[in-house]
Amino acid sequence: MARTAALFAGALALGFLVSACATPKVVNVQKIGDDELNCEQIREQFAEAQDFEKKARREKGATGTNVAAAVFFWPALLATYSNIEEAVNAARDRQERLQKLAAEKGCKI
Repeated sequence: MARTAALFAGALALGFLVSACATPKVVNVQKIGDDELNCEQIREQFAEAQDFEKKARREKGATGTNVAAAVFFWPALLATYSNIEEAVNAARDRQERLQKLAAEKGCKI
């Protein structure tokens, strides 16, 4: 009975650990209504995409959660880093899309 309870507690703790891994938001590269944005809105969207990239990059460091994931459940760490790369790439692609849109409209970012 005690062994079953210990196994259950361990599984529960592992579940909390995995769910706590860093998962930065992956932005959409192209959004509905992008073509209707004015210059100010393009600048705001560009700044937001830069912010998403910075936040994703911060998650890549040796956070307590990432260290614990590496020690106790390394596949979760691999999934976290994969998600981070996806988030960084999407944010960069979004910035590139907005730069092209700004150039087409004669806006400065």
